[in-house]
Amino acid sequence: MSRIAARFARLAAEKRAGLVAYVSAGDPDPDLSFEILKGLPAAGADLIEFGMPFTDPMADGPSVQAAGQRALKAGITMDRTFDMVRRFRAETDQETPVLLMGYYNMIYQRGVERFCRDAATAGVDGLIIVDLPPEEADELKPHASKAGLDTVLLTAPTTDNKRLPAILKYASGFIYFVSILGITGTRSATEDAVANHVARLRTQTRLPIAVGFGIKTPEQAAAVSRHADAAVVGSAIVDRVKVGLDKDGRPKADLVPGVLSFIRTLADGVRSVRK
Repeated sequence: MSRIAARFARLAAEKRAGLVAYVSAGDPDPDLSFEILKGLPAAGADLIEFGMPFTDPMADGPSVQAAGQRALKAGITMDRTFDMVRRFRAETDQETPVLLMGYYNMIYQRGVERFCRDAATAGVDGLIIVDLPPEEADELKPHASKAGLDTVLLTAPTTDNKRLPAILKYASGFIYFVSILGITGTRSATEDAVANHVARLRTQTRLPIAVGFGIKTPEQAAAVSRHADAAVVGSAIVDRVKVGLDKDGRPKADLVPGVLSFIRTLADGVRSVRK
């Protein structure tokens, strides 16, 4: 059983949803980014999305774009990203799933087979590639499956029942439901809208369903957790990284504790909902 499947099985046994925490690799610099990564499981993150900074993002809102720019300026690369996951597995945690999230260019430039092999060797469990449509997923899926990586595909409010089977054909691990139309972190869906879309997805798949884009508070995380199998929070977390920087962009002493403390409040919100 993969780490992702094992984690969702554990969440089901505990009768609760999970918290998926997104942080950008290398933000605000590789050393502090690793300290944040190490602290995520103890802070309550059930799964980790590790962003792959890219110069030309399409789905990222201002907060995640800024996080990626900070990381790139600080010298993050794919090799350093893999090294951080490798250290995380060796020094900290062997059970919490780690998924790389980003754009297909990062995979294409490295070569699909090599990328999947390197990711799996480092300890990555899955890939969330936001600009990879199901019509082109067969370029990635065979190599990912061979390496033991789940491919998490995205659905949206506009994904109808005719298109959904094409997505489910290549999806594994869980389904990522993008709860709003547009970029990350700009607005939030209503609980009723989330409930209706999750209910519709459940008629088509037995995979767990995680809901993201627009979840910023413990209360919103709790609302999503009443319906989905996991709540994904990204922009609000990377905003806390920015809060930990002074006006010149230098990290304050409380940056890492501040980020992890905020994640604990999100985890408390998620865990307040029992199913």
